[in-house]
Amino acid sequence: MKITLIHGQNHKGSTYHVARMTAEKIGSNIEEFFLPRDFNEGCSGCGTCLHNGRENCPHSEKVEIIFNSMLSSDVIIIGSPTYVMEMTAHLKGFFEHIFTAWLGHRPEEVMFSKTAVVISTGAIIGMNNVTKSLARQMFYLGVPKTYRLSFGVMAASWDGVNSKVKKKIITVTDRTARKIITRKGYAAPGIKAKFMFSMLRKFHKNNDLPLFATDKKYWIDKKWLDKTNLGNIQNKHNIYLKI
Repeated sequence: MKITLIHGQNHKGSTYHVARMTAEKIGSNIEEFFLPRDFNEGCSGCGTCLHNGRENCPHSEKVEIIFNSMLSSDVIIIGSPTYVMEMTAHLKGFFEHIFTAWLGHRPEEVMFSKTAVVISTGAIIGMNNVTKSLARQMFYLGVPKTYRLSFGVMAASWDGVNSKVKKKIITVTDRTARKIITRKGYAAPGIKAKFMFSMLRKFHKNNDLPLFATDKKYWIDKKWLDKTNLGNIQNKHNIYLKI
């Protein structure tokens, strides 16, 4: 299995170690990125991606390197330390650059069968909020299964994390890795995702707003608005359409 590992920070603290540990337990084919080292741009709100395609974003060259890695991977692992109760600004900036790949816009079919793991560590509180936010991003990108790993480490560095907490981290990451390996990284969309896809199909079928013209054309080109074509699609990445 190929794994894309994205760190929302440059330094190698507790979140880095947990994320790297998880990736290595799943497999050895790991493509790793650090933000802001590998991407440090903020979204300017120009709307180019929405109206003309993500490839025309002024920051597309760096964005596409990371996003294409996600598309070609079986498992996506994203780690972010807890900064002011949220993910890091650079990681959020990356997600802002790929929002047009959300289900409501122009989702990538290959995302519909992937597994993700989102990870955050912090001193006491906020970690659950970070992984909830990261998992939400995965859901809207079409990833059907996301494992959330949150740990309160009460330390400023990995070396400072006590043995009891490290033992818990090892146990949880072992269990998560086993589940992913058993399924070979594959997951299937649930009822919530299928329902949302169905509602979005209805929206785009009746949508004539200029704001969503590029999105509608994408759905038409995919033949997602024509139910008569759905029964002929067998590819596992099109599982959303089997409803």
